[in-house]
Amino acid sequence: MERSSDEPPHTESHSDMGGSARDVVQGGVHSRGADSKPIPPPRQLPGDVGGFVNRLNEIRALNEVVGQERGGASGATGVYVITGTAGVGKTSLALHWAHGVRDRFPDGQLYVNLRGYDPGEPVTAGQALDHFLRALGVTPPSIPARLEDRSALFRSLLADRRALVVLDNAATVNQVRPLLPGNPDCLVLVTSRHRFSGLVARDGAHRLMLNVFSEQDAVQLLHTVTAGYRVVDDTEADLSELARLCARLPLALRIAAERASSRPLMPLDELIADLRDESALWGALTAEDDDESDAVRTVFAWSYRALSEAAARLFRLLGLHPGPDFGVSAAAALAGITIPEARQQLDVLTGAHVLEQAMHGRFQFHDLLRIYAAQQAALYEDAESRGNALARVLNHYLFTLARAISRIAPLDRTTPLPEPDPGIVMEEFTDRFAALQWFELEQANLVSAVRSAAATGQHEVAWRIAALLRSVYVSRNPFQEWITTSETGLTSATAIDDRRGQAEMHDSLGKAYLQSQQLDEAERHQREALRLRHETGDRYGEGIAVNALGLLDWRRRRLESAEARFLEGREIFRSVRNLRWEALLLSNLGMTRFDGLRLDAAVTDLTEAVRLCREAGDRAYEGNALFYLSMTQQERGEPEVALSTVQRALEIARTDRLTAWGAYWLLALARIQRALGQPGEALVSSQESAVAQRQIGDRSREAAAHDCTGEAYRDLGRLSEAARFHRMAVAIYRDARDQWGLANALVNLALALAGDGDEEKAAEYAAEAAEVLSRFDDARAAVQRDRIAALS
Repeated sequence: MERSSDEPPHTESHSDMGGSARDVVQGGVHSRGADSKPIPPPRQLPGDVGGFVNRLNEIRALNEVVGQERGGASGATGVYVITGTAGVGKTSLALHWAHGVRDRFPDGQLYVNLRGYDPGEPVTAGQALDHFLRALGVTPPSIPARLEDRSALFRSLLADRRALVVLDNAATVNQVRPLLPGNPDCLVLVTSRHRFSGLVARDGAHRLMLNVFSEQDAVQLLHTVTAGYRVVDDTEADLSELARLCARLPLALRIAAERASSRPLMPLDELIADLRDESALWGALTAEDDDESDAVRTVFAWSYRALSEAAARLFRLLGLHPGPDFGVSAAAALAGITIPEARQQLDVLTGAHVLEQAMHGRFQFHDLLRIYAAQQAALYEDAESRGNALARVLNHYLFTLARAISRIAPLDRTTPLPEPDPGIVMEEFTDRFAALQWFELEQANLVSAVRSAAATGQHEVAWRIAALLRSVYVSRNPFQEWITTSETGLTSATAIDDRRGQAEMHDSLGKAYLQSQQLDEAERHQREALRLRHETGDRYGEGIAVNALGLLDWRRRRLESAEARFLEGREIFRSVRNLRWEALLLSNLGMTRFDGLRLDAAVTDLTEAVRLCREAGDRAYEGNALFYLSMTQQERGEPEVALSTVQRALEIARTDRLTAWGAYWLLALARIQRALGQPGEALVSSQESAVAQRQIGDRSREAAAHDCTGEAYRDLGRLSEAARFHRMAVAIYRDARDQWGLANALVNLALALAGDGDEEKAAEYAAEAAEVLSRFDDARAAVQRDRIAALS
């Protein structure tokens, strides 16, 4: 799994198959190019609740938020918190009302279950934003890494839209605040057990306290759910008693009503007596000691004992599942049964209302029921049985992920796996798209699987899942997940003294820290990976680590050291006869020599790299080599040749949907257009790149595009506009702490100001540029110093 280590020195993200190279953001709304269909507004609301009753006062209060109680006038929107105890029906109310008003939010309805009260890890604001941004049309590699950048992009995309955002089961204000659109035409609906006083006080949120049903409403719910199923006549007294035993909580009422519906000939008083008998059998589910938790406990036990043995066993084993939701295959793996058997039993559990079907083929627990299921597993399954079930589902995720990676990143080095047991349930993927779809559904489960495998001593599984995840993470940059899973995998590999596993985890951490611009940490991990691979005789792995250290030297502008690393790495891959990696090292070498103004050598290297990439079938890196080759040809005074070369690169980006790379390669086109005396065309290309980089969230490349835009304006003689764009570039480079980019932008700003007659300011910026450039000793830095020597 070595994709990030073959990352070219200029980039922090990887090749992307998720969008066109010329995706743009128009008017704050993401859209495709003219040859693509527009992205429809998201419609993420789960299904409405069947048999919803009453809550008329609460519905009226929510209606007032969108002006439905004021003759249809546009009402104030913002944030509304529905709060109340567990099982009181907060989600049901939120979804029922949301479905009724969705036409008032034509730009989409977004939904996420933040799982603030689940036994496992809650969904972070960053993960929720990743989910929302994808729904709004942002391709995975275009999603910013930092939480604040994701939040800013989310607000930008919704700035001119009228959308409904439902944040279900929030536990903390920190989960919610980054998800607020900041647009008064949007409404955010939050459900939580907490009152969120800070959200009310600081963010102006409205609060709706949801209480248990009145006795009349509780009886009406029982009537509604059982209508058409019960043959015997149920008296109002019996229904009232059943409602009381359920503490008038909707969750408990629905489970009880389903039990009554499934026994149409049994008198209700017998069911009630049965329910009373359960009350002394089970311990409380929650820390609270009150009638409500007692009622929930009793109804769960009552319903559970009515299940068949096969369904009850699946129910309790599902309580051991390491992630928040699951598919049929995972359920089959946990129970050690066939997929048809699992599907049949899942139907039974959803019919009994002890399991929810979140979407077709995906299931989840209410958080209280998940706790209850895990308790039943502890009571009725011995340690060996629980361990075997967990091992089966963890291996299901391990081997299925390996199959997915073989489709997603087929050129990556494979992670060694043992032979799977004959009974392991695995999924098949017909193509890359199907594999990516599976990964996106299972991403949270895979993270949880790493954590669970490590915690239960299944260390081989833990580090191998983490190593496989790297192949997807390098193109998406979910740094929090990436670093966490890799650190957990490293701990596991160390625990069993697996030096191959340790090397893989150090490599993964090195890549994550490199792409998140934490260079000292990246170097520490890559040096350790190199040491371990040398000790184990992994020559291939040594080449990968050498290349990664070369990238770090390049990032720090240590060009001679980088060149030596790339030459060493190229020889390693020649010795192991790996054509693809030899091409990548040669490409990196050519790019380094280009930066050192050794243009003839760079052309030779990059021309050969293009040929080898094509022979190896790696179109992404063929395009990248073409990109650098075009810039080298342009600097050698061959703009017409360079134009043909960069057009070939952009064609690869377009056909292979390399969004991030194609956006960056547009800057080479802009520079070539300037060299050809076409500043107007260069302006279009550079501004298109800037828009795309802003969408992607790559601040340094956005700054490069602004700087290139400024140069095009200078060529057009519009110097004040040029200075404005150079200032934007300077500001971003300062914020990003990109010293080389800052130096170049300062040079350009000084030249624009001098041309516009502001000699004093020009001298000030030229002096600062000279000071920054003094930190670099390469030939290109010397050229830049010469350009401003007369100004400072």
